[in-house]
Order: sequence, then structure tokens, then C-alpha cells
Amino acid sequence: MACETAACTGFVLVTGEITTKANIDIPQIVRDTVNEIGYDHADTGFDGNTCAVMVSLDRQSADIAMGVDKALEAKENKMSEEELEAIGAGDQGMMFGYASNETPELMPYPISLAHKLALQLTKVRKDGTLTYLRPDGKTQVSVEYDEEGRPRRLEAVVLSTQHDADVTQEQIHADIKKYVFDPILPQEMVDGETKFFINPTGRFVIGGPHGDAGLTGRKIIVDTYGGYARHGGGAFSGKDCTKVDRSAAYAARYVAKNIVAAGLAEKCEIQLSYAIGVAQPTSVMVDTFGTGKISDEKLVEMIRENFDLRPAGIIKMLDLRRPIYKQTAAYGHFGRDDLNLPWEATDKVEILKKYL
Repeated sequence: MACETAACTGFVLVTGEITTKANIDIPQIVRDTVNEIGYDHADTGFDGNTCAVMVSLDRQSADIAMGVDKALEAKENKMSEEELEAIGAGDQGMMFGYASNETPELMPYPISLAHKLALQLTKVRKDGTLTYLRPDGKTQVSVEYDEEGRPRRLEAVVLSTQHDADVTQEQIHADIKKYVFDPILPQEMVDGETKFFINPTGRFVIGGPHGDAGLTGRKIIVDTYGGYARHGGGAFSGKDCTKVDRSAAYAARYVAKNIVAAGLAEKCEIQLSYAIGVAQPTSVMVDTFGTGKISDEKLVEMIRENFDLRPAGIIKMLDLRRPIYKQTAAYGHFGRDDLNLPWEATDKVEILKKYL
């Protein structure tokens, strides 16, 4: 599956390639999703009940299907080693995974805080605490690090949130501080020099698809590590687990997180690359930024010994043939301690500790 969504004023387009025998009411799924997000009446500038929905889908290319269709068998453990080796990647590309011990969830501190603020902003909107908020919003956190690479203080916090037309910015500022910032931001990281920007333009009434057209894959950095680690360029959403853009990026995070959790490094970035139709990664690279307890070359050997990074192997290792992806469409794919995501597990720690 490779499915893209575009949204603009009063209109949603769903297009791409999907191969399935299921009978799916795609327009209704679109409307339900738009309403669930909060665009459920005209006052928000976009209404899932009345917006136009256009669907243009085709079957997956037979040329691509040749390399990935057998991966469906992996979920039933019915594949021999030869069959696993025969399943190639659905495309070429590079994927990165990252972990750092600067937060409990082993994520970079700035993106961790930004996601928590976004979750809290949605919570106070949906639970009725701040009834004047509308669905559109975004967050950004700038952190100052010390000489040893540890978070020292918050330099700046930016939050923009869509709102009703009749609410004052003074009220928004006071409420965001009380109900969003105070519960989330560690006070020991805030000082007199920390700058706060709440709706810095002074007004945010027009938002969502009415204010800015949206397209799948436009925000790949906020989906991952907030710019703290490299990115291969491939988006996650709209792709099933046979697409290495998604599954290999999840596997790379899984590997990096287990390495850091095992104490083998304080920071770890994993790079994987694939060729279409080829099962084994064309490269595995590790960078621990000088924090590794063993060499990066030894870590590569360890990874090859303990993690199956072939496409079918990843699907089997992380049990990816499940409907678990919708919950990752907002607030990030990594470091989600509010979800039970398989690539966030640290179940390889005891095995990896033996390499110390």
C-alpha cells in the first residue's frame, strides 16, 4: 500500500496504490477521521460532514508486487529461510534510527517536550478545559545544551493554536501557560531568560486545510527526531509495512534504542540502506558520536548477529502486520510512552549487555 492524502478548503483527495480484496468505504473513513480530529462544523473552516471527497486508487504495480507480496506470509511464520531471503525491499533508499539517553524514552529532549506539549494542547481542547480552541496547532522547543551535550535550560518555547474569533490573546496566553506549559515544562529548565511565544502573529482563527493545504509526508522531521538525527527522506504515513521507508525506519529506531538502553552508548544513530528486490540491507552503519562503550564497527557486527533487517524479518521481528499505525499519525512515531509500539520495546537489552 502507498496511499497519499491531500486536503485544502472543503476538499480531500485520496490517491495512490492499494492492493486488497476488502470492500472499504473510503469516503466515510475520510469523513469520520476529519470529524474525529475536530473539524466537524463549518465554524472551524472545514467540516467532515460536508467536505468533498475524491478517491483515485489503483492496484500496486505488478513490478513492485513481485518483490513484496510474499511478505504477507511472514506473519504466519510459514516462511523458510530461503523464502525470507527471497523477499526483497519494495524500493531503494536510506533509513535512519536514533536514540539518546537524555530522556526516559531515549529521545532528544527538544522533540520530546514538543510532542508532550502538543498532546497536552489536544487534551485541554478535547476534554473541554479550553472550549475556544480549534484543532490546528503546533509546538517547537529550543534547548540549550552544556559542554557535555546535556540539556541545560529551555531557550525558547513556541506554541501556535487555532482559536475562536471572539477570544482575546491575553486570555489565550494565560490559559496556555496554566493548562499547557505549567503541567509539562520542567520548572528547573525554565529561567528568566526563557522566551515564550504563544500565537506570535497575534491571531490564529483561520487554520487547518482552510488556512494551509496539507499533503501526506510534508512533516517528516516532526514525525521522527525533530532534526536531531539525519533522515533518509521517506515519509511513513500512507505506507504499509512492506515499504522499507516505514518498516526499516522503525527497525533502525528499535536497534538504536536497545543499544542505548543496554548501556552500549549514550547516543546512537543507525543508518540502513536497501535496493529494490534485494533482501539484505546494502549497508548498515552506526554512529555513537564518541559515546560508545565498544567500537562502532563491533556494534555493526553485533547488529547483524542479533537483528534480522531483511524486510520480511523486520515484519516478523516487530509483528508489524497489525492495525497499529493510525495512532502514530500525530504526535510522533518514536518515544511514545503513551502507546505500546513494538519498535519502542527494549527486549534485546539483556542480550546486548553481553557485548560490554
